[in-house]
Amino acid sequence: MEMDWRQRRTVTILTAVLLVLLAAILVVLGIRYRENRQETPEDPDVLAAASITSGEYSSLIYSNGSTTLSFIVDEGGSWVWDNDPKFPLKQDTVNAILGLLMNWRPQQTLAAEEDLSAYGLDEPTGFLTLSGESGALRTLSFGKVTTDGGSRYVMEQSDPSTVYIVADTLFAYMSVPIYDMMELPVLPVLEESAIRSILLRGPEGEDGTPALVTVFTTAKRSGDDGPVTWLQGSENITSNETVRALLEDLRTLSLTKCVDYDPSDEAASICGFDAPPAALTVNYASPTGTEESLTLTVGNTVLDGSGRYVRLDGSSTIYSLPTAALDPLMRVAVNGLDMTE
Repeated sequence: MEMDWRQRRTVTILTAVLLVLLAAILVVLGIRYRENRQETPEDPDVLAAASITSGEYSSLIYSNGSTTLSFIVDEGGSWVWDNDPKFPLKQDTVNAILGLLMNWRPQQTLAAEEDLSAYGLDEPTGFLTLSGESGALRTLSFGKVTTDGGSRYVMEQSDPSTVYIVADTLFAYMSVPIYDMMELPVLPVLEESAIRSILLRGPEGEDGTPALVTVFTTAKRSGDDGPVTWLQGSENITSNETVRALLEDLRTLSLTKCVDYDPSDEAASICGFDAPPAALTVNYASPTGTEESLTLTVGNTVLDGSGRYVRLDGSSTIYSLPTAALDPLMRVAVNGLDMTE
């Protein structure tokens, strides 16, 4: 039945009233949403994380399931590795972990089910405890990764009724090997104009044959930063291709990785330092004009074939250098300099 004009007017009025009511509801919900957002900092977990300031912590210990690392704050306020406080620890990784704890931002908060195996928290993958002078500030258990592989289930020991889903960034920092957290020695920039002499010693022969020793020296210079003439004995080798390649490698030489900070005698032997295949000594002038020297002892090839084990000066610590950085050095140390180049 078709509505008359009175019925149509009634429907129009009722529709208008409904729209006004709907708008009012949306306004109220919007106000409550803003109020809830303003109240977010009152969340106890956020406040607990934000309350951890740099002066309140004293130790950090965590495990990623395969390795456990422990750090403490020394008298100067810096983190040190608890196993060896003299280890040259970079602060980056520990500070990154601390930053994530202080700015706790779970992606999702869940009410914990009675069966924690759903989150992998019945047998946690790892744990973390940050402590201060008054005791533990945060204690976390880490479960399995989520189905998308980018997040992980986490539980606070102080609140076993809640499970958090957090980005896996924190656990990734907890998986950084200790030697990747080492502050590597910075080698001097060995510009050609600063080098006074280069000595390369090769391996001793199996029959006791003395090691081959090759020495390059500078003969004359054209000003402090001008061209350098290189000699082997009385032979001008300045233009020799291997010499040029060696000088370029020395200029960009840098340690890439620590292999063993405090190796045993057996480890040093396995790495080839009982009878090293090459040793390099460079005498050079520092930027202040003092005479300095750098000694690099080269051991065996690393297991993956990407480089060689090396030692710096008198240190027992073993590092690695890529093969490309050692090619000319090893060629001259073992075979001497090809004067036909």
